[in-house]
Amino acid sequence: MSLTTGALLRRITETDLSVSAHKLATIILDGIAWKDGYNGLPRGTAAFTLASLAERMGISRQYLSNLLGELAASGLRLERRKPHGKYAPWLFRFGEKTRERSQDVVSSGHDTSLFKEDSHKTIFAGKIDIGGTQSVFQTRWAGLIKAAKTALPCWNVDTQVIWERFIAFNRQRGNASVPAGYLLGFMRRWRHAPKAAHEEVKVPETAVSVDPVQAELTELISAAPVRNRQFHEADLCRLIGQAAYQARVHEVVKQFGCPRFTATLAVHGQAVLVGEILR
Repeated sequence: MSLTTGALLRRITETDLSVSAHKLATIILDGIAWKDGYNGLPRGTAAFTLASLAERMGISRQYLSNLLGELAASGLRLERRKPHGKYAPWLFRFGEKTRERSQDVVSSGHDTSLFKEDSHKTIFAGKIDIGGTQSVFQTRWAGLIKAAKTALPCWNVDTQVIWERFIAFNRQRGNASVPAGYLLGFMRRWRHAPKAAHEEVKVPETAVSVDPVQAELTELISAAPVRNRQFHEADLCRLIGQAAYQARVHEVVKQFGCPRFTATLAVHGQAVLVGEILR
């Protein structure tokens, strides 16, 4: 049987928990999306950062962890995961109850909760005019973006910035109008633009004499994936470890006497050449 808000609330009140754990469970219940796509969340899921939960509870992060453990071990079987990266919010969901519920606590057929329906259209409905206004706050999409981004990789990005990136993305592809669902999909696959995204390493086309050391550095840099530098840095750190990565950068700085940013590109280029990461 699909759970409803009322059914979950009854489970919370029935479960033997501390007063603080009861309050925390109620806060999480209040943030649950009962409709697919609402706030960009799967149905039955809530999104919070641990800092925001601790602030709303008025407790320390350590005590919050204890309460989350209490909810996970209780009959509520609270589950949490972080599928969108280190800095994205946690996703919370109450697990299904293992035993049959008594008849007096089952939601009646008159329960009108949205969760009783099997599927719902996403809140991002209609069409988006790519050639329209430059300010998202003059459109009806500003509130939807602000609500949906709370559980997505772009949770800490300004709403206007998300809108401008989306418009630019579609203009580059010659799209005049796109389904509104494309905006939600764009936010779900958000990639943070590195600060050096638009920086180019300029190499003189001709020179009177070529320094072999400088030529080697230039060759390494030219092989580096500049526009996705942060993602390739993360891939390389996962492969060889943070300490080894920093050691490589330090060695290139020492060898070529170049700035740290240039050394980072050289390290990435070297990793591409030996097949450790892809360009």
